[in-house]
Amino acid sequence: MSGRREEKKQLTRQAILDAGMRLFSVKGYKNTSITDLAVEAGIGKGTIYSYFTTKQEIFLAFCREQLYLINQDIVRSASCEDHVVDQMMAVFTGTFHFIKQDREFGRLMLRESFFPTEHNLEQSQKIENLYIDMLVPILQRGQERGELRSELDLILVIGHFYGLFLITISAWFTERLASGDDFLETLKTMFYQTMYGLAPA
Repeated sequence: MSGRREEKKQLTRQAILDAGMRLFSVKGYKNTSITDLAVEAGIGKGTIYSYFTTKQEIFLAFCREQLYLINQDIVRSASCEDHVVDQMMAVFTGTFHFIKQDREFGRLMLRESFFPTEHNLEQSQKIENLYIDMLVPILQRGQERGELRSELDLILVIGHFYGLFLITISAWFTERLASGDDFLETLKTMFYQTMYGLAPA
């Protein structure tokens, strides 16, 4: 019985996320209310609050699931023997293409991921952990191949790369980088600078 109850809970949660994405796409994030989401999902408004406390939390949960699927596809298609930079680029390229689908969604995801409200802290941490779980094995393999020093704190290394991604995505939002190609070229250049340093050889 508990298995059936858990399955029903998962279906209800997914119905909320699906309703959110449909309405956010049609009406826009700002114009979609919790009441709208409840009607679209075919459930009571109170039921939504038993799964999510805010509309932002629903949005971030959707983003996390989508990023997880994107990253799983990347893992399946990428070669584990590729250089660290190429593997890191594959991950962040997937994130960029997700953000690029809708600037409003992308801006909200980044804001709530890095400056979360108290209500959204858990979802933001889940997105952060998604990247840590994805990137640590890439960096460990890079250490084994001698592409990275063995004594490095890999969480700090992830911070380096993620920080560069944020700087570059900010330049894309402000249109200092005019196109997706400009974004990717700039990001790769900055990744290689991080790997090999700025001082003369």
